[in-house]
Amino acid sequence: MAKKQVESKPIRGFNLSSSMSVRELVAQMPHAGLQATQVGQAVGIIHEMQKDKATIVLTFTTNLVTSGLREVITELVKQKKVHCIITAIGSIEEDLMKSQTDFLTGSFDANDWELREKGMNRVGNIIIPNEAYIKLEKTLMPFFAEEYEKQKKLGRMLAPNEIIRDLGLMMNDQHSFVYWAAKNNIPIYCPAPTDGAFGLQLYFFKQKFPQFGIDVSGDLKPLGQLVLDAKKTGGIILGGGVAKHHAIGANLLREGFDYAVYVSTGTPYDGSLSGARVNEAISWGKVSPKAKIVHVEADASIVFPLLACGMLGE
Repeated sequence: MAKKQVESKPIRGFNLSSSMSVRELVAQMPHAGLQATQVGQAVGIIHEMQKDKATIVLTFTTNLVTSGLREVITELVKQKKVHCIITAIGSIEEDLMKSQTDFLTGSFDANDWELREKGMNRVGNIIIPNEAYIKLEKTLMPFFAEEYEKQKKLGRMLAPNEIIRDLGLMMNDQHSFVYWAAKNNIPIYCPAPTDGAFGLQLYFFKQKFPQFGIDVSGDLKPLGQLVLDAKKTGGIILGGGVAKHHAIGANLLREGFDYAVYVSTGTPYDGSLSGARVNEAISWGKVSPKAKIVHVEADASIVFPLLACGMLGE
């Protein structure tokens, strides 16, 4: 069984003031009850990861990059607070797209047919103009051509992390996590590089250059070595999907994460990996039975900035 994270103590209400910092507010959460307690526990576990010099793996789904969390992720990468990232290729393409085109606030209740007619694409209450995809194509086609030349020179296909690093080195956007990851030599692993608009552009490129490819297995060895070489590993898992499973699956090599913080609104009752709680991963050996763990049932766009503020203070 995993260790309990907080001893039973009296519920304490918030003591607020207009001059209170975010860290002072979060410090009151552990004994407030409900999901505030979970957030407080998450902050504490992340501090333990940092003090224990654990190798920190950050995973997230693409919609979080669509939102303003892109810049939160960027700040953590810029300050080298994480050791690697695992995410979907949509996160990479949208990071690049945001470097070229503004995404817009919209409405969950928008008329989607009207948006379609206007060349607008909706993600929840966020709007991505078609213009962003046009600029993406104009950027990726010459980029793929350069990567193809590199492939021919090396005599092998490139791994997703190598291609993403090259993309980051090409960019010059201080708000981009892909840029800062390349600059700080923090690997970004992507188990599904043929998804999304990136994959669609790859399809178009391969019509002319069918020998070009991506070694989708190429991330496995460096990620596995990172995990095996670590004294301790800590996972900060935002949402679910393939990025989440890639992280916990890799930690099978060392009998599971030593620390794990999940933030998700998913439900476990349909058996999905995205909604699975941390303790389920213990049954698989993906999280250690001795691990410090917590699952925060909340929208990451609200919770993760609070967690990040705590990380930046260490």
